[in-house]
Amino acid sequence: MNRISPASPLALDAKDVGRRPGVMHEIERTVGAPADFGNDVLSVAEGEPIELDLRMESVHEGVLVTGTATAMATGACVRCLDPIDHPVDARFQELFVWPDRAKHHRTVEPSQDDEAEHTIEDDLIDLDPVLRDAVLPALPFQPVCRDDCPGLCSECGARLEDDPDHHHDVIDPRWAALQGLGSLTDQAGTTDQEKRN
Repeated sequence: MNRISPASPLALDAKDVGRRPGVMHEIERTVGAPADFGNDVLSVAEGEPIELDLRMESVHEGVLVTGTATAMATGACVRCLDPIDHPVDARFQELFVWPDRAKHHRTVEPSQDDEAEHTIEDDLIDLDPVLRDAVLPALPFQPVCRDDCPGLCSECGARLEDDPDHHHDVIDPRWAALQGLGSLTDQAGTTDQEKRN
């Protein structure tokens, strides 16, 4: 696990609630989005504001963090490529365990998935992985500017919104080989007619 800096805006100080179960602490904070906070088509740009509304609660094993994250993701419509804004409103709840409790859990329950366990390191809680787990899967992989967006012409790339009657006379490739037969028939018919004359 990488050490988190106390100066990081995504670091919470576990000393705010301590180890006495039942103690709660509420935080409202605006942080800049970390790098690569999104998917290939939609993301919250690095440094853009994320509004956090958090509650830290001391429990026997560690600190239970419950909260919401709101932000604005930007990207492009997958149909027409116009820029779009997509509101992000993610809710999360995660338990961060004290290191000594984490060791105890691993001893008592050796099959527990250590990768999924979040620990408190140097009295600090790192929200970055929790935010990513809450926000990124919720972002659509095929965002559209509107549900009935007609998109672009697959033949020439023209915006169908600008020209609703736009179309191309496309011949099914299975019949394309027969396309020239009409002119051959016309030529053959003309030649026979000339012979008769």
